[in-house]
Amino acid sequence: MSIDRPTAPPALPERFENPGVEEHKPRLSDVDPREARLVERQVVMLFGISTLASLVAVVAYFLIPSEDTLGSVRTATLVLGLGLGIGMLGIGVAAIHWSKSLMNNMERVEQRHPQRSDADTRAVAGQMMVDGIDDSGIARRPLLKGALVGAAALAPLPILVPLVGGLGGDWNVSKLKHTVWGDHPEGFVGTLPDGSVGRRLARDPEDTPIRATDVTIGSVFHVIPHGLSEEEEYYEEKAKAVVLLVRLDPRVLKERPERADWSYDGIVAYSKICTHVGCPVALYEQQTHHLLCPCHQSTFDIADEAKVVFGPAGRPLPQLPIAVDDEGYLVARSDFTEPVGPTFWERLR
Repeated sequence: MSIDRPTAPPALPERFENPGVEEHKPRLSDVDPREARLVERQVVMLFGISTLASLVAVVAYFLIPSEDTLGSVRTATLVLGLGLGIGMLGIGVAAIHWSKSLMNNMERVEQRHPQRSDADTRAVAGQMMVDGIDDSGIARRPLLKGALVGAAALAPLPILVPLVGGLGGDWNVSKLKHTVWGDHPEGFVGTLPDGSVGRRLARDPEDTPIRATDVTIGSVFHVIPHGLSEEEEYYEEKAKAVVLLVRLDPRVLKERPERADWSYDGIVAYSKICTHVGCPVALYEQQTHHLLCPCHQSTFDIADEAKVVFGPAGRPLPQLPIAVDDEGYLVARSDFTEPVGPTFWERLR
């Protein structure tokens, strides 16, 4: 009985021979002028679809209201999105079809070389770019040139028109510095011992005034200006005016002398809008007196003028000066003394 012994693998050559480039096979559009004209019309049609989609999106932006109902918002968003998407897709597909069907598809082999080429090679590379432009045929195909320029010029409009139009006509940024806490509508204010008046603090959302005796140490109240529902721009005003009210042991409060009368017997009120990106700050920890923003974990020390102790927020929460009126209700002595929420572009540092 014989045993087959494994044979040694064949020796590998020191160098593989270059197999070369496969034989070029011309396309139908290379040999048939009618096919080339058909491809050109197809490319023009794709650019035309892109142009039409961009125009439809721009027209829809002006014709479809986007602020009245949820349905109109959805329709406007859908039409704008489709117009933008089809506009960009048309340009991309047309460019690919153009390059694959009309431009030169000869295979080229180029040896690797150092990054910095010599002057002759760089001159050849520049000439190749010129030859590529000539090869595209754009100079002798004015219809293609016009379709490309038209589609490329209109494609950004579905982005730019809503962006510019959405800026609105109201450039009064001073309103960002004030809230309705500084207003004194009749029936919603209280009189202070010095004869001045202030807007009463009320529970959110019940809108019932808060007495100082209702606030116990460690308790937290979500607060809005009393009578806020009577405001014309309710949601906009509430977004700026919401406050968190907390009562601490007065002995733990760290207050500057100029802010000594901004609190009342350990009761302090701070804006509930985070100074990082405007999230509602509402997670209060009684033992540490820390207030946490759930979005990015900015942490504020309520016992120390709501200074930032952790996280990306860049400044403390604005404090609302408060006092008690002649009926025992908490009132705002004035508006916030600085803008609430994230820093905006005109806020003085």
